[in-house]
Amino acid sequence: MCDPYLYPDSEVLKNLADIQDEQMQKDMEADYTLYRLSEIVTDANWMKFDFDSLCEMHYRIFQDIYEWAGCPRIINIEKAEVVLGELSIEYSDCFDIKKDASLVLFEMNAFHWETSEFSQVVEKFADCMARLWKVHPYREGNTRTIVTFCSMFIEAQGIYIESDLFKDNASYMRDALVAANAVFHDLGDLRKPEYLRRIVQDALEQGQKMRECIVEQLHAVKLPVSEDNIGKIVFWNREDKKEHSAQEIKKYLESETDQSVVSTF
Repeated sequence: MCDPYLYPDSEVLKNLADIQDEQMQKDMEADYTLYRLSEIVTDANWMKFDFDSLCEMHYRIFQDIYEWAGCPRIINIEKAEVVLGELSIEYSDCFDIKKDASLVLFEMNAFHWETSEFSQVVEKFADCMARLWKVHPYREGNTRTIVTFCSMFIEAQGIYIESDLFKDNASYMRDALVAANAVFHDLGDLRKPEYLRRIVQDALEQGQKMRECIVEQLHAVKLPVSEDNIGKIVFWNREDKKEHSAQEIKKYLESETDQSVVSTF
């Protein structure tokens, strides 16, 4: 079948810059997506987590590169995976994408994250991320979109995560997602979810430590330890790419309070 996403007689995806050299196209994509992802991970206002929001996130990440950014793929795809001996994961049929993704997203939104044991959160979060990734809604950019979306989802539940761990170990992360989804009609269930659970557990544990550190800093400067204050500092640290001191946090939150008071007049 002819792939409408590719340039004729080429493995290069059609792109807005009309770059037809494969390496140049990959470099351009990496530059633009890095910039867009840095915008998204500091956006504290992402509140809805449904299929439309997932598509919106894909659009925001890839809007500079692909005309079809944010649109589910219209063809079925296969990708040879080295860790599977060049076999491909059996991704969702293109006609089932919204249905399959929405089922996982419904489960994610219905689960009681904040009241569950840590081990349950690790297992459920890794399972949902893997299943959503297996849908592979888009022709390209699924791992970046799904991992970012799921990381923002779990933090919206009040559970912080060190998502940079996924970015800094991108190859491991993709292989772990592949291993967690190795189910085949002819070969049976060959899944190994432990690799994904391991990195998810590490990221959530680091997120816990990050939250505890901020709580200690708020106590040290006698400021309210509220989820709102904790969230503000988490996103401020990410935006500035550094961990701020207790005194810096005090000045920042006091200035935020002063600005909100002024805005009411």
